Amino acid sequence: MEWIIPNWPAPAHIQACTTTRIGGISEGVFAGFNVGDHVGDNPTHVAQNRAQLAQRFAGPIHWLTQTHSTRVVNLDLGPANQADADASFSSQINQICAVMTADCLPVLFCDRLGTQVAAAHAGWRGLCDGVLEQTLSHFSQPIADILVWLGPAIGPKAFEVGAEVREQFIAQQAQAVSAFTAAQAINPHADSHKYFADIYQLARLRLQALGIDAESIYGGDYCTYTDAARFFSYRREGQTGRMVSCITIGTL
Repeated sequence: MEWIIPNWPAPAHIQACTTTRIGGISEGVFAGFNVGDHVGDNPTHVAQNRAQLAQRFAGPIHWLTQTHSTRVVNLDLGPANQADADASFSSQINQICAVMTADCLPVLFCDRLGTQVAAAHAGWRGLCDGVLEQTLSHFSQPIADILVWLGPAIGPKAFEVGAEVREQFIAQQAQAVSAFTAAQAINPHADSHKYFADIYQLARLRLQALGIDAESIYGGDYCTYTDAARFFSYRREGQTGRMVSCITIGTL
């Protein structure tokens, strides 16, 4: 199994990672380390992949049933395995917040003292509707003390969207116009009503509007669509596996 460790200055007891597709026992279009149990893969293969990941952590991984919503589960209130939600929060030791992705943006959060953590699944719809805002609302620490890591997602030269998506973001935040490039500017033969969206930039703008300093936002330098060797991509393959991004408070 290969994983990516966030490049951020989180306290040493904060454990966080994002898996890649490298390793695992899944086959065919799911080949590698697929942890998605809802995509049509062999359930035994998924279970074994998940079990291998679980060995990295001291506590339970709380898997969610993700629906592109803005719902956040507070793990402090009890187990939330398979809850319908797109983010989870915890201030307890060894409770693993986890979100699955295959082009959508995984966002990990922790405060500078390492007392609170969260993970959010931010596709364009959830991002536009406010999943990051809802996740941050669970933190009691000052917003200025929150660190954020943007995990592997579809890159700005691969994420093609319609004009209606661009309009929804701009209607909420005028600065969002900077995150969209007309498709014809890159490909003269492209549809004039299409744009390439920078989901990393859209997330940064939302986070900064909430009071998180630009220097406290890390990551955002992968493209799941173009790096087929390392990442699953729904846009590239249609039926495919899922990576997972996890974060937990380890032993203090």
